Amino acid sequence: MSWDKTRNTPSEHKLIGEEPLSIHIEGKPYSVVMRTPGDEVAHAAGFCLAEGIVDTPDDIKSLACCDIIDSNVVTVILDEPRKGKIADILERRGFISQTSCGICGKEIVKDLFQSIQVLSNDTQLDTKAALHCLENLSRHQPLRKKTRASHAAALYSTDLKLLSVAEDVGRHNALDKAIGKLFLDRRLESASLLILSSRVSYELVQKAARARISVIFAVSRPTSLAVELASKLNMTIACLAEDSGLYIFCGEDRLNR
Repeated sequence: MSWDKTRNTPSEHKLIGEEPLSIHIEGKPYSVVMRTPGDEVAHAAGFCLAEGIVDTPDDIKSLACCDIIDSNVVTVILDEPRKGKIADILERRGFISQTSCGICGKEIVKDLFQSIQVLSNDTQLDTKAALHCLENLSRHQPLRKKTRASHAAALYSTDLKLLSVAEDVGRHNALDKAIGKLFLDRRLESASLLILSSRVSYELVQKAARARISVIFAVSRPTSLAVELASKLNMTIACLAEDSGLYIFCGEDRLNR
């Protein structure tokens, strides 16, 4: 039904999907994520990288949906040496990641602060070309055009070639999916620029840092905690300015102007 301030008229609208994805590690439930169905294996891989469960694809012995028909459960089996290194992480289970905020429901907020190495300063990007990528993100959002309800994350190389893109009802899910695709293809090290359709939160900075992606451009402004963390990790954050151009919050040395 539509209403145009004068009358109601019948109408049909496409709605974005939202279903739970249960991620099992070593046969035990680790997390339930509310997400848009699709790219389940890549989603789980990106999630595991962000959580510190894995560092490289070699840490994964197997990764697959439990049922071809029902893809709402993904099971991750780790390589034997990796299990011993992350025993403490595997003890932390049983939280639900909501679509609006990927850190909701975790045991303790401070538990989110993982040990992440400071990123190197060897990335240099053409600022105008990178801004063009941000301004044209909607071209890679077919789901948004249909539903007006999805977030997107796109990864680019230093020469600004599109490497990976994903959409989801949750911005953190979209990023996990985009990162997971490159991670499983062993091409993640080629990614230098992350484009986001949303604001930049602390958790998105953490995910990018775990993937060693040093530059983040976003449609909306970052949170203060996101900028604080990005500054400590030697990362770059910028967002669209109201009229034109960018607001650069940290790491401006990587941007050639």
